[in-house]
Amino acid sequence: MTHYALIVAGGKGLRMGTELPKQFLPIGGRPVLMRTLEAFYACNPEIKIILVLPHSQQDFWLELCRKHCFNIPHRIADGGETRFHSVKNGLALVETPALVGVHDGVRPFVSSEVIERCYAEAQIRRAVVPCIGVVETVRHLQAAGGSVTVPRDEYRLVQTPQVFDAALLKEAYEQPYTPLFTDDASVVEAMGVPVVLTEGNRENIKITTPFDLKVASALLEK
Repeated sequence: MTHYALIVAGGKGLRMGTELPKQFLPIGGRPVLMRTLEAFYACNPEIKIILVLPHSQQDFWLELCRKHCFNIPHRIADGGETRFHSVKNGLALVETPALVGVHDGVRPFVSSEVIERCYAEAQIRRAVVPCIGVVETVRHLQAAGGSVTVPRDEYRLVQTPQVFDAALLKEAYEQPYTPLFTDDASVVEAMGVPVVLTEGNRENIKITTPFDLKVASALLEK
């Protein structure tokens, strides 16, 4: 079955405090976004990569590709008003039957093992999300004020790629948008379809702050 990787990169770098969008910031001399695409291509050279970028950033991306001699095959779709709309635009380029993994453009350290496992399990279970356990104490803020400790074993931190049967995900994205859709799993679950969790890798961080950039540089050196 055909495998797609839909890489969503619509960040503006606000939390990073830079004029340059975070997906274009360099780690080890290469833009974050290039390293993310390389992770999927290295895992599966036959994967069809769709990069979703704001239209205003696409010329700059093509300039970066020329500068870095970046030639991994990929198609580009226009980013939308929200992540939901961006994913929907990218899905328009996906042909079924297929499996499609939606991945954050600023997660360059996803492991090949996680990518392979997510697609393999989605072949059977239709909707698979990687996650990792919570290692710190978690407190729940109460409406009346104050907070209470909750059992961290009952919670997971969600990562990407979130991998789905493509026809299922396309159908899910025909639903009207709501702010409650925070990721692809929440969109699919709104149709009553269960989502299966699988183990992610802790290095698969989302680079959104200057501290994350320091961690990314350290991981790259490692």
